[in-house]
Amino acid sequence: MLNSITDGLLCCLMGKTTNAVGPLDSVESSNGYSFMEVKPGRILRIRHSTPHRPAPEGPEETQPGGPERGMVHCKRKITVYRNGQLVIENLGDAVRSEILHCQNSLGEPNSTMELELSDLAGQAPAQGPAGTPGCGTREAAAAPGKRRKRKPKKVVNIDCKKQITSCKGTHSDVVLFFIHGVGGSLDIWKEQLDFFTKLGYEVVAPDLAGHGCSSAPQIAAAYTFYALAEDMRAVFKRYAKKRNILIGHSYGVSFCTFLAHEYPDLVHKVIMINGGGPTALEPSLCSIFNMPTCVLHCLSPCLAWSFLKAGFARQGAKEKQLLKEGNAFNVSSFVLRAMMSGQYWPEGDEVYHAELAVPVLLVHGMHDKFVPVEEDQRMAEILLIAFLKVIDEGSHMVMMECPETVNTLLHEFVLWEPETPAGDGQGEKK
Repeated sequence: MLNSITDGLLCCLMGKTTNAVGPLDSVESSNGYSFMEVKPGRILRIRHSTPHRPAPEGPEETQPGGPERGMVHCKRKITVYRNGQLVIENLGDAVRSEILHCQNSLGEPNSTMELELSDLAGQAPAQGPAGTPGCGTREAAAAPGKRRKRKPKKVVNIDCKKQITSCKGTHSDVVLFFIHGVGGSLDIWKEQLDFFTKLGYEVVAPDLAGHGCSSAPQIAAAYTFYALAEDMRAVFKRYAKKRNILIGHSYGVSFCTFLAHEYPDLVHKVIMINGGGPTALEPSLCSIFNMPTCVLHCLSPCLAWSFLKAGFARQGAKEKQLLKEGNAFNVSSFVLRAMMSGQYWPEGDEVYHAELAVPVLLVHGMHDKFVPVEEDQRMAEILLIAFLKVIDEGSHMVMMECPETVNTLLHEFVLWEPETPAGDGQGEKK
């Protein structure tokens, strides 16, 4: 026990990645790192920075507009038909697409979208429901003058009001959560954590199980999506306040989506960095990560080199140093294989994402070889309130390659709030 605690503290203080910490509920160190026992023997390292703010002399700063400022009426109807057709009708208020001057290559979206579900995209295009305006509705090839009314397989109605407000570092009810992806650690967020901490924000960034300085159970079931999602739920419930902003990278985006779906009243905004499309997770049968662990162990140096080639737009000495300092892809072959094989989340399909009413900023590195830009474009189409920003100089690890650009973009979104109050009829629909 004592040795494990010592190893864990050395990991925090010296940057040593031991994957072994003691089973303690919480051990706080002077540099902002702590250990949290999410389950007996399952320990996560967490960087938690709480700014030391002076006690306010009066009520907290308020902005003009009163309690109705930033209020958006989120109303949409999602219909799924048996042939795989997905029809989304946006009926409430929406925000302007020019926000943050985001480069959204999708153009001005319509109030009604007719889409094919990803797993059935190869089938012939489906027909829209008869009489639906703006859907591209086509008549069935039946007798003249007759239309066949189809029954939907599933109908989901979203009708709620969201108050989307500016979040400043001086606001004591705001917390920023950073969640990394496969093979990374909380260290990949160093530039973002330092940036927002200096601005006075409370930040929380965990190491996923098996990554960084968190414990690494030698059982594959410890790395399924559901196991990791419950870890993130425990971290979120412990540190969450009234307004919480989730920032995820790659696989970490899935956990942000999960939390936003589970806690719609607590999740204020979401930022997805190179997260891919809104599809259900299924492990690939032909993936290299399904090789035997002994083979993966032999290939580990090659995999790290491949990650450098695919994860960074350039592969110079600077990028190699960033890869090393961020502990990116510095996990055991067993954990790597279990993480990839455990990516099973059938609930997280397009309908699941379409149900989200939280504002989302999508950040994509143009040179990303893991996630095509078309996937993030698809995500922007599905989400109710979404802005897509493409960074030309970045790749999969864009927050490490272009930290100043990413930090500025994230901060603008954190501070953003809609200009048009609900009910004035001037907001554009998405």
